[in-house]
Amino acid sequence: MATKKKDYYELLGVARGATDDEIRKAYRKLARKNHPDLNPGDKDAEERFKSVQEAYDVLNDAKKRQTYDTHGFYADNIGTGGPGGPGGAPPPGFDFRGFDFDDILAEQQRQAGNRPPGGGFPGSEQEGGTFKDFFSSFFGGRQSESHAERGSDLEYALNIDFWQSIKGTQVRLTINRHETCENCAGVGSGAGSSVCPNCSGSGKVTQMAGAMRFNVPCTRCQGKGRLTNACPRCQGEGRVVRPEQVEVRIPAGAADGSRLRVASKGNAGQGGSPPGDLYITIRVEKHAVFEREGDNIAVKVPVTIWEAVLGTKIEVPTIDGRALLKVPQGTHNGQKFRLREKGILNSRKNTRGDQIVEVEIQSPPANDERTRELFRELAQLHADDDPRQDLWTKV
Repeated sequence: MATKKKDYYELLGVARGATDDEIRKAYRKLARKNHPDLNPGDKDAEERFKSVQEAYDVLNDAKKRQTYDTHGFYADNIGTGGPGGPGGAPPPGFDFRGFDFDDILAEQQRQAGNRPPGGGFPGSEQEGGTFKDFFSSFFGGRQSESHAERGSDLEYALNIDFWQSIKGTQVRLTINRHETCENCAGVGSGAGSSVCPNCSGSGKVTQMAGAMRFNVPCTRCQGKGRLTNACPRCQGEGRVVRPEQVEVRIPAGAADGSRLRVASKGNAGQGGSPPGDLYITIRVEKHAVFEREGDNIAVKVPVTIWEAVLGTKIEVPTIDGRALLKVPQGTHNGQKFRLREKGILNSRKNTRGDQIVEVEIQSPPANDERTRELFRELAQLHADDDPRQDLWTKV
């Protein structure tokens, strides 16, 4: 049987790589626009509605969509066997057209308890399936259940200052998240219903497998024959967007780029599924004096030449306040000293980092003659000292 190719993506107005959510939204928009109840007597709108429905039935089913993307079209007998097998011509003298297997399926289900363990119809999985399993290859498997999907996670970037990251803080965020629609309790349907245009209210549609014709439940109305109206508040989505205030505790020692998880504060799920989570990425502002290095704090402290030469004790800033640091005699520029457990508290390890103090020796201004004379005397005392002597040996 020749199969007319249709561009289902073009019919719905979406890209080939569109997500399930994008396909679902495009379908609902076009279905509402071209619905026969909203366009009485408009045959063109009715045909467009059927085309949109056909495109959605294929693209909304993962297996059908894969077949469509692979072959460029979808038919129920794609990939089946030759004559006498699934998708081929039936044996001579047999004509299954118009045959309804519903009675056989019902009788088979009533007798299922009388079959021996492992018994089933040849060709079904492990020969232990049902008559319906045997023919499922014609129609892409069993009827899918109602759509249920866990809510998506939300991401939020939070800027805090240096001291908030060190000591911890409590913040109140306002986030926009999908919540379950209270009007329809998340089911997406409102009051009233209409006849399903796909099956004309019968709840069944005819599908072909080669020369065999089967009556199967309508995928549009799930075999009910009627379509419930979309909820006017959520437009059939089952969820609405609302702002919500969330209290978040930032623990002491939170580092730049760290992420916090707030359970169940993401978007609400569909079909009764649980909501997603909220993830908060911390951005810590720079400090003018302190610099964080893991759990340690680094700070640069200026000292005078005589303090470095003679040695002394100086006060240095820490995140806890002032601390006393001993500068030994002969300290050179860039030398680093460690103040134990003056860094950041790591609550997970129950340990605290250190503070690393780097010395920066500063030369005094020589604005008066007396200062210059003292430096000249110092230079004469150490005339034989050349700090660049080792440098030349390495060149």
